[in-house]
Amino acid sequence: MSVEEEVLRIQKKLNKMTSEDGTGQEQALDLLKELQTLNINLEVLTNTRIGMTVNALRKSSKDEEVISLSKTLIKNWKKFLSDTNSSEKSSSSSSSKPKKDKEDKPVHEEKEREKDRSLPKQFPASSNTTDSVRLKCREMLTNALKTDSNEEDFEGCASAEELAEELEEAIFSEFRNTDMRYKNRVRSRISNLKDPKNPTLRTNFRIGAITASRLAVMTAEEMANDEVKQLRDKFMKEAINDAQLATVQGTKTDMLKCGKCKKRNCTYNQLQTRSSDEPMTTFVLCNECGNRWKFC
Repeated sequence: MSVEEEVLRIQKKLNKMTSEDGTGQEQALDLLKELQTLNINLEVLTNTRIGMTVNALRKSSKDEEVISLSKTLIKNWKKFLSDTNSSEKSSSSSSSKPKKDKEDKPVHEEKEREKDRSLPKQFPASSNTTDSVRLKCREMLTNALKTDSNEEDFEGCASAEELAEELEEAIFSEFRNTDMRYKNRVRSRISNLKDPKNPTLRTNFRIGAITASRLAVMTAEEMANDEVKQLRDKFMKEAINDAQLATVQGTKTDMLKCGKCKKRNCTYNQLQTRSSDEPMTTFVLCNECGNRWKFC
């Protein structure tokens, strides 16, 4: 089946979705992604008028991903028209004013540079993907990297945009799609990079101390700021102490009353947790409900 036949097949399905007042668009995103993979040229666009169909779908759809991908496709297809117009103008100019070729060339190059500068940030000219989800993730990662940052401090290092693209590419290479696992992984990187209490992670990534491939797979514990790490160490030590205390045979007593279940079936241990001239600490376990408490 030729490219034009494939486009016509997809167009038929998209027209049906558009005519149903925005309903029945469950497959719309998949069809748009399929269009994205086809080698569509100006002739196919002209013969099928698929651009008008995608634009109509964009207007009728309420799905943000469908709208975004439709815009991306239309934007890419418009380049065919602009390139054709440029070729026609260039041909006309060369036939009527051959002596001004050398003068017109710098002007044309300057217009191309202005065009690249005017592209929105979420669609960089150097991007290796047109997937709307991936582009949005790169944009959010870029903003996270710029949190409380002075770009002059990272002069000579890779830009935030380049690092964001490299990090997103490393995450995408693991999952090979933009499902919930991919999105959760990106969200956790954004959350930790934006954390105002965690400038160390941002700085280490910006200067190259942490590579994109490493940051893409770091756990929450590894990315956490110093304050959270200290709290985790404290909780871990307390948990170890509780576990050690549970293995020591205590003394049963009915003189102590549990404040939770009000029963008097308890076991207590006494440990020297402070200096030797201080009294021992008594740890009590209720044998009825498992409640634990301590007192000096």
